[in-house]
Amino acid sequence: VVKPSEGEETTKGGIYLPDTAKEKPQEGEVVAVGPGRVAEDGSRIPMELAKGDRVIYSKFAGTEYKDGDDELLILRESDILAKIS
Repeated sequence: VVKPSEGEETTKGGIYLPDTAKEKPQEGEVVAVGPGRVAEDGSRIPMELAKGDRVIYSKFAGTEYKDGDDELLILRESDILAKIS
């Protein structure tokens, strides 16, 4: 589960951007991870990500989920393009 980074509120020229005009973020922070996936032989392959990692993910990947005021994104590990150090 990833919490997307907030988009820019204004342009470099100072023009305010409403939510409908903002680009969908592709960077966020991992807030929860599952136990990993199950291999064909039944063994579990652990996740390579941990809570708190910053990641870049595919633009239209995952499922959006709202938890109170938090907007979260449920992603597969294969949707993660990179982990930012």
